[in-house]
Amino acid sequence: MNPLLAGRIVVDGDDRIAWLRARSRGITATDVAKLSTPASIQSAATAKLMGTGFGGNRYTDHGKAREPEIARWVAATHGIQPSSALFHSEYERRHLATPDGLASTEDGRVILSEIKTTNKSWRSIPRHYLRQVWWQQYVLGAERTLVVWEQHNDFVPLDDEPLCRWVDRDEREINTLVTMANALIDELHRRTTRPA
Repeated sequence: MNPLLAGRIVVDGDDRIAWLRARSRGITATDVAKLSTPASIQSAATAKLMGTGFGGNRYTDHGKAREPEIARWVAATHGIQPSSALFHSEYERRHLATPDGLASTEDGRVILSEIKTTNKSWRSIPRHYLRQVWWQQYVLGAERTLVVWEQHNDFVPLDDEPLCRWVDRDEREINTLVTMANALIDELHRRTTRPA
């Protein structure tokens, strides 16, 4: 791992309780994926403060079961090792991300992977997943992310190998996400410091 990143690990995902607690105190890629309008900031603030009540379903269970298998394929074919660590940004400790995979090139550049399972055919990577990818790139200072997805039918993978596509860093998109994440932080602060 890039030594600069090692100092920015908040907690390892192997400790699920600590990982969930740390995520609740910041803005994650999952949070940012939902930020696209001013109204979405309000909805995200409510979800952060009140919870969503969503504890998973058959699709999320399938994704969790398949992710280690897909991560092994990513490591074998692209040299990106699985990661469960939660990182904070160099610029704002409340900006958090847990990439599915992480590698450093010989010249110190950071490369990530993001793994998804889906029951739909993708013509392109869905926009909310791209927001997650750009946020992770920002938090970790990464230049590229390999987005890897496995399509299934009734939870049976359709192909022998997953599909993948590289997504390059996009500063314009990242700047928009950082602005929206900071607006979410401000909204959370406003709601939690409101006089009784």
